[in-house]
This record gives sequence, structure tokens and C-alpha cells, in this order.
Amino acid sequence: MQPFPVTPLSQALSEGVLSRADLRALMQRSNGPALRHLAIWVLVLACTGWLIHVSMGSLWVWPAMFLHGVVLVHHFSLQHECVHYTVFRTRWLNDLAGHICGLIIMLPHTHFRYEHCDHHTYTQLAGDDPELIPLPKTFAEYFLYLTGLPYWWNKFGELFMHVAGRLTEAEKRFVPKVAHKTVIREARLMLAFYLLVIGAMLVFNWSAPLWYWFIPLLLGEPVMRFVRMTEHVGRPTVAAMSDNTRSNLVSLPWRFLCWNMNYHAEHHYASSIPFHALPRLHDKLQGHIFVEKGGYLGAHRDILAQIRGRHGG
Repeated sequence: MQPFPVTPLSQALSEGVLSRADLRALMQRSNGPALRHLAIWVLVLACTGWLIHVSMGSLWVWPAMFLHGVVLVHHFSLQHECVHYTVFRTRWLNDLAGHICGLIIMLPHTHFRYEHCDHHTYTQLAGDDPELIPLPKTFAEYFLYLTGLPYWWNKFGELFMHVAGRLTEAEKRFVPKVAHKTVIREARLMLAFYLLVIGAMLVFNWSAPLWYWFIPLLLGEPVMRFVRMTEHVGRPTVAAMSDNTRSNLVSLPWRFLCWNMNYHAEHHYASSIPFHALPRLHDKLQGHIFVEKGGYLGAHRDILAQIRGRHGG
């Protein structure tokens, strides 16, 4: 019989860093924390939307839309947790919230779930991790990524390709054949919804989606690109979870927006642990994971230093 593979979690258990009792306690799921978080989330969205409303017609509308967009793009964090079924104890609530988030940020939920599964299986392994973001070769490449333009180019291309009924060979590696029709149908329904909204805007001279959704999403995406880079970019492209993933110590507002995903190494150690228990897991894993105490800015200082080092300072 083949031995079970050594995983970061099994290693932590064998070394006494975590006990099975600790793990059982941390894995307890509940609807309560997520519902409370969502209530505040909706309130924050209402406030940033109100800022757009009161600043309409002035230049202040642009910073207001940017602020609103930062909240909008962080629907990715909620969708990410829904992929793992760790937001709610009730399974269908995770699916519902995940699909709604995906519609808001143009990230089809079923496709993302399969893609993200392979990301966790092959984290930072070039050619196998479908979400791997390579360390930029130049400063120009770094700043281009942060604009969000390459991201949107990829997402629109991906959506239209799925609408046309096609998947790439790389996608066929992580999307099982039985799910191909689901991925294609989901993309077509998503595009139909967007066209319906755009049609309503044209017919009824309705501009609200433009000011409260489309433009803010474009303005906020660079912030999400800035955050996403801190998770793995610049870390070694090796299988060891203690090395290939970075956790960032950030302030409460950022922890709220990212649903505690700043504790990213902890999440990769045990992805079945709910978002609200990650701070407790962080305390347990001290010394066993890479933690960037300088937060997101510290992570980017490290990334920029590595790019500079490639070019001899």
C-alpha cells in the first residue's frame, strides 16, 4: 500500500503544531459570521454608492467611483471563499453567493471552482498551476499587470471563447468533460445578462450601471491586481507550502474586504477552514509559514527588489 503523501497539514499535525482537536474546532462552519459580515458589506456598498450619488456632476465622482470599485472588486474574495464552501454552513448559500459575485465581476463561478482546485493542488508549479502569476521580468511588465488591462483582455477572451462553445487544452486539464457544457452554458447566460443590461441602458436612457458598476469595476481592478500579487508572486516556485505562499499582516479594513484572505498561507495549509477561523489558525502556525509583516506594501517592496535584482540593481 502506498503511504499517504506528506502535506503541510499532515506535517503540522505530526509535529504537534496542530492537534486533531484543534483542527476539528477550526473547521466548524456556521452561517452566523458570514451573515453578519454580509450585512456590514451591503452597508459599506450602500455608503460608497451614496458617495457617487452626492458627487455626481463634479470631479469628486471619480474618487467616489474608485472607492466603490475597490469594494466591488473584492467580491472576488467572497466568491473565492464560496468556491471552498467555507462562507456558509448551508451549501446552496455558498453556490448562490458565488454565482452572484461572479456575475458582478465577470468571473463564471463553475469555471473558477475547477480552476481554483488545480491552483491548490499545484500551487506555484509552472505549467500546472492555472492561476500562477509569474514574477514580472521588468518594471514595465509589473506596472502593466497592475493596470488590470491584461486581466480584462484574458477574461473577455475567455468569456467569448466559452460562449462559442470552446475550451482551451489547458482548461480541459482542470475542467472535467462532464462539466464542459455547464461552463459553456454559464458563459452564455452571463453574456446574455450583460447584453440585457446594456440593452436596457440604451432603450431607457438608464446610466446607473455605468456609474455604479462598469466604471467603478475598471477603476478598482488595479487594487485587486495589487492584492493578488502579494499572495504568491516573488515566492519560490516550489511545492513546499511554507515557501511558496505569502501571508500579509494588514489592517482591519483590508481584512474585512478580503474576508481574511490576507492569511493566505494559512488558507493553503487547510483550505477547508472557514474565513472567520483563519486568524486563529494564523496564531497556531507561527513559525511554520512565511509572513510578510509589512503587509501588501511590504510584499510589493520584495517583488520590486527581485525585479531590480534581475537587472543588476
